[in-house]
Amino acid sequence: MTDAARAAEALIHAYYAAFNAGDRDAFLALLAEDVVHDISGGAREIGRDAFARFMRHMDRCYREHIDGLVVLTEPTGTQAAATFTVHGVYVATDRGVPPGTPPARGQTYVLPAAAFFRLRDGKIAAIANHYRMDDWVAQISERGGPAGP
Repeated sequence: MTDAARAAEALIHAYYAAFNAGDRDAFLALLAEDVVHDISGGAREIGRDAFARFMRHMDRCYREHIDGLVVLTEPTGTQAAATFTVHGVYVATDRGVPPGTPPARGQTYVLPAAAFFRLRDGKIAAIANHYRMDDWVAQISERGGPAGP
């Protein structure tokens, strides 16, 4: 593994460690000022301030923890991918979820997810997160709990 790939891997691990610790200042400091954020099944937002607003919204509606993190990098250290499992609790109704989704009442969920990163100058310049929204909706609905792998 090259030094650049090791640095990229360390950056992604630091990103998720800060997320899990709830240290939003450290988390946001790992992002480039002009970070591009592609939300799973949603819009594209640009800028650290937009990402901070997104995280405030997420923190208000969800309590999430990441585990099972696997990080893949390429030799130049400019791209990385991560797979992981999201363990969460739906704590406040999110107006941005699909119509017909039940309101939050503390439902739990476990989601396999992936993220793809572009890296620049030791910062995350772009991130695209992916998970199955239909799986999440099924898990927080009365008809089911967490699905299997």
